[in-house]
Amino acid sequence: MKNKNKRIIGGAITVVLLFFLFNKITVIEVKIDGESYYIYDVKFELQWIHSVEKEEWVEVYEIKQNKLTLVETYFKTFGAGVPAQGEVIPSSDGYIHMKMDVSYKELNVAVSENVKTTLSTDKKEVRLYEKTENYNNITLAVKDVFRWEFWEGKLYE
Repeated sequence: MKNKNKRIIGGAITVVLLFFLFNKITVIEVKIDGESYYIYDVKFELQWIHSVEKEEWVEVYEIKQNKLTLVETYFKTFGAGVPAQGEVIPSSDGYIHMKMDVSYKELNVAVSENVKTTLSTDKKEVRLYEKTENYNNITLAVKDVFRWEFWEGKLYE
């Protein structure tokens, strides 16, 4: 009887482990120079210094319906590149905040040390301009990966 119980418990543990390992999770994939890095978060900010105004610009993205959705942007001054379709949100932090709702399948971003292109989550800040050469493109996209792929991959956490 003891062997039968051990086999049942062992089989149950195996099933749970297999389910857990082959369960998919949604991540943000950052592709730099052919390498994929994963961020396990549903929200991030993309920041840079505007090339004309020389002021910080921030875009806030969330994963919605398996896409990257720009939900807010904020900057110091109106100028080149300011979105026309956003709704200005009152704020007192010296930035102009705009509520947005624009979805992308993927983002292609040129990074540069000159503009200090940076990706931030609640857990980490990644200076993208330090991860590749100046003016190289990186790609950000939503991806569903198996947990074992996530553990195996390079992480930005």
